[in-house]
Amino acid sequence: MISFLNQLMPNVFQYYKELGQALVDTLYMVSVSGIIGAIIGIPAGVALVVTRKGNILENKMVYSILGTVVNILRAIPFVILLTAITPVTRFIVGTTIGTIGAIVPLIFAVAPFIARQIESTLLEVDSGVIEAAKSMGSSPMEIIFRVLILEGLPGVVYALTIAIINLISYSAVAGTVGGGGLGDFAIRYGYQYFKTDIMVVTIIILLIIVNIVQFIGEFLMKKLSH
Repeated sequence: MISFLNQLMPNVFQYYKELGQALVDTLYMVSVSGIIGAIIGIPAGVALVVTRKGNILENKMVYSILGTVVNILRAIPFVILLTAITPVTRFIVGTTIGTIGAIVPLIFAVAPFIARQIESTLLEVDSGVIEAAKSMGSSPMEIIFRVLILEGLPGVVYALTIAIINLISYSAVAGTVGGGGLGDFAIRYGYQYFKTDIMVVTIIILLIIVNIVQFIGEFLMKKLSH
């Protein structure tokens, strides 16, 4: 079996150490940027909901400014964003290449995406439940944590799942411009040297990761649904 696989994918076995490191780099980039992006994006999404007109903390200025920033960042294609914030990336982490250099633009890309996903999810929470909480004297913070987030938790989990899947895609794009990870491995050892087996195996690995994330996300969403 090993002999057959070696004949089928000779280049993959030749660069298996580099492939393993590329996989670790991708998981590292996605994990770090995903966690930081969620820390920024979830509160931003909640703020977009509670400060909109007619909601518990209505504030037109905050909603307009936050919504505009989110819209601008979401409108920029990731490849352009990578280069556009190069000075910011260099200022924050001291480099614009490798996995460390890719994390900053990944955060800039995923945080606004999460914010809009969270906003969309929380807007689906039954307004009657919110009104009931207000009538019982709940404070805005109590409504946010005990009603909005708790009622919308399955949707929040699903939103984060989609965000992570997008991050995997973004990380592969980052690899094409020196960001490291599986994208970099595929370009460096596969595309540039016309080694099709490396390209195919990289794609298969990315598909497996995406499907695992999707499965876990859907499992958690079903467990949290009520």
